[in-house]
Amino acid sequence: MARRTLDDLLEEARAKIERLEPAEAWAAAGDDAHIVDIRSAPAELVPGSLHIPRTVLEWRLDPNSASRSPHAPGLDERVLLLCDHGESSSLAAATLVELGFSRAGDIAGGFVAWVDAGLPVVAAAPAPAALPGMAPPVSPLD
Repeated sequence: MARRTLDDLLEEARAKIERLEPAEAWAAAGDDAHIVDIRSAPAELVPGSLHIPRTVLEWRLDPNSASRSPHAPGLDERVLLLCDHGESSSLAAATLVELGFSRAGDIAGGFVAWVDAGLPVVAAAPAPAALPGMAPPVSPLD
């Protein structure tokens, strides 16, 4: 079997998911999408987003997991993942599709593209004493 490259993996992952530009994702977040930030320890977050580090993503979202977050979206809900640059979020979203999240996707260009587009961010609260990825969504803008 020939070795696959990272580009191959990204192409395969992106064929399974929806990708939105940051402005499209922001517009969707107000309607029917949940933005989940999968970065490890971000200083800023998208208003209304849920922060679940990539290292625990599947455990916090899988409906059958004993470690599921009480704030996790359902399998039929639209979930848009956000990472730093839009690569690891593609791979993670494809994994969510495998778990049954039929409306999983990511945000092209990640948080860097979000900021470059001038979209809103809020300061991340200090890490709660709870397990990573179990905190409620970030407060939306007023």
